Amino acid sequence: MTEHSELPAVEIDGISKAFGPTVALDGVSFAIAPGSVHALLGENGAGKSTLVKLLSGLVRPSQGHVRVFGKEIAYGAPRAAHALGMQTAFQEMTLVRDLSVLDNMLLPYAPVGISGLIRRGAARKAVRRHIEDLGFSVDLDAEVSELELSVRQKIEIARAVYRKPRILLLDEPTSTLAGRDVDWLGDIIARLKVAGTTIVFITHRMREVRALCDTLTILRNGRHIVTAPVADVSDADVIEKIIGRSIEQTFPPKPDSAQAFGPPVLGVRDLKVGRKLDGAGFDLRKGEILGVAGLQGMGQQDLFLACFGMAEIERGHILVDGRKVWLGSPADALRPNMAIGLVPEDRKSEGLFLKLSGSQNATLPVISRFTRLGLVDAQAETRSVEAAFATVEVDRRALWTRAGAFSGGNQQKIAIAKWLVAQSRILLLFDPTRGIDVGTKHELYVMMRNYVASGGSILLH
Repeated sequence: MTEHSELPAVEIDGISKAFGPTVALDGVSFAIAPGSVHALLGENGAGKSTLVKLLSGLVRPSQGHVRVFGKEIAYGAPRAAHALGMQTAFQEMTLVRDLSVLDNMLLPYAPVGISGLIRRGAARKAVRRHIEDLGFSVDLDAEVSELELSVRQKIEIARAVYRKPRILLLDEPTSTLAGRDVDWLGDIIARLKVAGTTIVFITHRMREVRALCDTLTILRNGRHIVTAPVADVSDADVIEKIIGRSIEQTFPPKPDSAQAFGPPVLGVRDLKVGRKLDGAGFDLRKGEILGVAGLQGMGQQDLFLACFGMAEIERGHILVDGRKVWLGSPADALRPNMAIGLVPEDRKSEGLFLKLSGSQNATLPVISRFTRLGLVDAQAETRSVEAAFATVEVDRRALWTRAGAFSGGNQQKIAIAKWLVAQSRILLLFDPTRGIDVGTKHELYVMMRNYVASGGSILLH
């Protein structure tokens, strides 16, 4: 029995947090047992990420206390949280894209010698041994920006585990992982649990909660709804407590299978792009949702980027309305006779400018359409954005609030609304429900159905 075995690993006592008029957490209280895997569930915007930032010492609560094995966290001091044994792998990764894998693994606690210089040789050996022990391989000298999103997520997780945490916070770690990578994470969680590590696991996937977690806590609108053993609640109960209502079905009804689609609007013939995409071909018809399947990293991203003018085509060609076209840049894809829009895999770094408002993000690709003599017609711009935001049911505050202030679900809705403002007739949606709760997923599925019913076409991965 350890020194702190009778104390909760984490005790959250009456925590509230407001950002201006927005209340992110409202009197939340619950405890997490040592050595357990505890799921933290809720819709996008329920307060989960704010709570993780509080536990990490990054933000200060408006009121209440957080204790780790009986000791209160010093807020605004991540090093103090680290000293208590707290480590976090964030969903929106904290890796520095322009640094190497090794440099990122060492930040911000690199080992130094007596001279104050980093002991780089010893650090390299230790990091390589750690990554091999976790069961994956990566070039330690590779720049993070060159790596696929799933590999970056594994590095984010590996870095948190490298620091030997007593409490590990995993903020939607599987939102960018699939198949074997999810199993890889499950093995790591099992090993850490055996070693006595307490794990807080945020996810939107109930199968992961069932497979990995002992207990769960549900937040809704910043308030604590329930804490219970996973075995004591059904999936239907969990969903109803998360969104405050029941959902009869995740997906909206399919249209009549005999529905006649229109002529092809986007075609690909014998396309070769990069090292992984070779010989691709398809026809996407008007009013159709065409799915692109396959294991992660098998050329899907190259295909989507090529169809948006962001990847060099080595062989083959692209057809729009049956005619060969040259897409040398996104500007070509945006032309009215093309009208193609892309929602990329990484919405934060590739799909949005987080410091701009939702409205500014939505009109940025086609701002010239609202401009005369160098001046923006603000009324026309607002009317167009309001209509698009109403279609995707985004929070109306996004008209004037910076995109980075919103949850992942609302950010994804802004990223989609951007192409509705641009009047795109072809949407390329790359994993559009990544990291999104069940309620928002349903809303996006309905939006997709309505979009193609009105004559649009979607290429979906």
